[in-house]
Amino acid sequence: MNINRPSPEALLQQIKQQERTVNRGKLKIFFGASAGVGKTYDMLTSAHQVQANGLNVLVGIVETHGRSETAALVQGLSVLPLREIEYRGQMLQEFDIDAALASHPDILLVDELAHSNILGSRHPKRWHDVEELLKAGISVYTTLNVQHLESLNDVINQITGVVVQETLPDWFFDQAYEVVLVDLPADELLARLHEGKVYIPSQAKHAINNFFRKGNLIALRELALRRTADLVDADMQDYRNQARISPIWNTADQLLVGISTGAHNSERLIRHAARLASSLHSQWYVVHVDTPRGLNRSVNNKQKVLEALRLADDLGAKTEIISAITVAEGLTSYSHQFNIGRIIIGQNQSKPYHWCQSLVKSISRQDVNLDLILVNQTKKLSKITKDRQLPSWNMAELSSVDNRNGYLMAMLGCGLVTVTLMALTRWFDLANVVMLYLLVIVFISVRFGRAPGILAAFLSVLSFDLFFVEPKLSFNVSDVQYLVTFAVMLIVSLIINNLAVGLRFQAQAARKREQQAISMSYLAQSLSAARKNDDIISQAAAWLTQHIASTAIIVMPDANNKLVVMTDCTIPAEFNWVVTRWVFDHNESAGLGTNTLTANTMHYRALATSNQVLGVLAMMPTDSETFNQPEQQRTLDVAIAQITLALERVYYAKVAQTALIKVESERLRGTLLSALSHDIRTPITVLSGLASSLATQTLTVSEQKQLGGDIEQQANVIQRLVINILDYVSLQSGGMKLNKQWVSLEEIVGSNIRQLEHYLKERQIEIDIPHNIDFIYTDELILSRILNNLLTNAINYTPDTACICIKAMLDNNQYLIMVTDTGKGLPVGMETKIFERFTRGDSESTTTGLGLGLALSRDLVEHLGGTLSANNVQPHGAQFIITLSWQPLPEQDLLSDDFIASSPNIDSANLAR
Repeated sequence: MNINRPSPEALLQQIKQQERTVNRGKLKIFFGASAGVGKTYDMLTSAHQVQANGLNVLVGIVETHGRSETAALVQGLSVLPLREIEYRGQMLQEFDIDAALASHPDILLVDELAHSNILGSRHPKRWHDVEELLKAGISVYTTLNVQHLESLNDVINQITGVVVQETLPDWFFDQAYEVVLVDLPADELLARLHEGKVYIPSQAKHAINNFFRKGNLIALRELALRRTADLVDADMQDYRNQARISPIWNTADQLLVGISTGAHNSERLIRHAARLASSLHSQWYVVHVDTPRGLNRSVNNKQKVLEALRLADDLGAKTEIISAITVAEGLTSYSHQFNIGRIIIGQNQSKPYHWCQSLVKSISRQDVNLDLILVNQTKKLSKITKDRQLPSWNMAELSSVDNRNGYLMAMLGCGLVTVTLMALTRWFDLANVVMLYLLVIVFISVRFGRAPGILAAFLSVLSFDLFFVEPKLSFNVSDVQYLVTFAVMLIVSLIINNLAVGLRFQAQAARKREQQAISMSYLAQSLSAARKNDDIISQAAAWLTQHIASTAIIVMPDANNKLVVMTDCTIPAEFNWVVTRWVFDHNESAGLGTNTLTANTMHYRALATSNQVLGVLAMMPTDSETFNQPEQQRTLDVAIAQITLALERVYYAKVAQTALIKVESERLRGTLLSALSHDIRTPITVLSGLASSLATQTLTVSEQKQLGGDIEQQANVIQRLVINILDYVSLQSGGMKLNKQWVSLEEIVGSNIRQLEHYLKERQIEIDIPHNIDFIYTDELILSRILNNLLTNAINYTPDTACICIKAMLDNNQYLIMVTDTGKGLPVGMETKIFERFTRGDSESTTTGLGLGLALSRDLVEHLGGTLSANNVQPHGAQFIITLSWQPLPEQDLLSDDFIASSPNIDSANLAR
């Protein structure tokens, strides 16, 4: 095996990584332990340096916190104006991402990466803004404190007693192109606090007594240093992979522990490694190498390996089962892959069969730079005799169905070759006969494994001696040299068998990895295409029952936080609601294969994100023996992570939708209250004045009549506002039902004109409704409201001498109702926007109104199944067109009692015209 050669998966991962970063901006984070260490100062200093090199630098947002030396560095840099957002009656300033995208600088400065944006912004967090900027190809300089990393939230709370609310996920921090650690000793930072260089004196005193205690600062500094070191180590590993660097660089004291099925006291070896890793504060790995020789191990030995790996996992190690031709090759390859410089292996007492090369020598041959640590695993003398016996074959494995088929094929293959060659010996030399027997051995070994291959080797040697070497049909030989031929043939056959078995083992391991990759890819694709929880759960349950479990149940909380089964399957008797609730409440695994509630035969896992538990997965494994294997657990972990990510995506989509609705409701409420406070105040003030005049002044009858008319006019204004609001609420809530019937459009128009007669003044009304299309099948009340709003709008925005025309016509089986005026028309570009809520054509107009009438009219027309549009007409004026579906009047006696009964609002006298 060539350890310098990268795997196809690694090459594909590098190609994908390069594709993702081709047009993406670069993120540079100035990282510190706490506020006041100088992150923003260093960021601005670096910005001046790159600007001096000719790059376009723009300040998106910088928080100086009143520090004069920081504010001075902003001078000389272009600053992007902030965007103002109204929040709870106050105008607040926020970063303007749209202006930043439009400017598209080379480098954009965005301070405080973990900042939460004001409600109503495009994204809830500032790091979301930065992500969009990076995707647009803009490089970003930003700042971040260690306490804002999501993975350290609990640790920060334990150290400082403060729950940090503003956090960002670690994956976003890890993808930074460069992280600059801005470090300052705790004493120097406290000195800056006392000098007022971090906070104002009153705030500084409070900070020193709480968050900025010296112990807290030291702990935060250590966390920042360690987190930066982790990132640097990851960068080094990426560089090694890209540069194809195979030699190990001992930059970190990582440990690799190798355990085997035949080793005694593996637990002792693992505990020794755990103590050593703890003393070195280093990462450690425990692996078991599956080899062709290990295929014949007993189930008991394999179970001991799984128990040892479970112990290592509990002690904090990363565990894995890998495949290789030899143990030494597997351990060496794994150490090179993860840059591990020390390998810990167990050392037993010397075995009596010394022809086997020791593991220490084999690893040294692979790489002399690896440090080997040997831990004595020799048992007491009374047990050595049993342990020293030669390896024995597993009889159950030898008698398996596959092996029995292999034995049969070995006998048939050797027999077929023997019979065929006996008839052709006059043309074939004995050397060619041997080659054909070796071909059979290769086939049997590759296809059926080691034991059938060995049988084929012995059968081939015996057949060659019995049927082709003189004297034939006898195991005696006429020439002693044939004994050498038999020995060489047998040795070569066994070597070929061993190599072929290794090839078969590698092919099976590669096929298994490929199948796992394909299955995980299918799961990811199916989950990414799902848009609802039900789809995600059904896809997840189907995948789990196909690959891991016989039964998979997903439980999630309802609106009352009561757990309910979401999967459509029969719940087995082994399912336990108490265990499910415990897993959900504690965010822990339980049941089979865990250390909690192990009596339950089902396995329970929490579907948890970084801050909450979304549900619980309970499943009955198909094979409980292989379920605890590390590769099976790793597959399950990846699957659960995919399922949780999909559920989290849907959850946050609902949260975003709810937040959007809440923001829209708040905006609607604020706009409505603002409009009502203005538009109702005016008529109420007029009503109050008119009522006061009527009560306090001596008026003539004509003056009283005039005041009464004015009071009625103002009351009608308030009534129209209230009706529009109630109609809008009823329409939005779905409470407005249609009551379609045959009605006369001319009657509806006439009724509205009579209601608005007082407001028409000298305006001329023209009605053009042909008698053959006067009747329309619609909701009379809704159509009347629509026409009333359109006529009121025409009256409000036209002079007293204007002309208003109401016309009906048919066009391509569509019923058109047009309301046209001769006013000044609609503002240019407002033909569509005029129908938005609280939008008025003339914002400076003194005409009262909420700007809700046209929006309500459009929604009412759409409720009727039609459309409402607007345009300007020549030479001046506006035209509103109602388009409804046309249904001809039934061909029956219009004056019949049945028709009049079905349309009670139709006047029979009108029908007779």
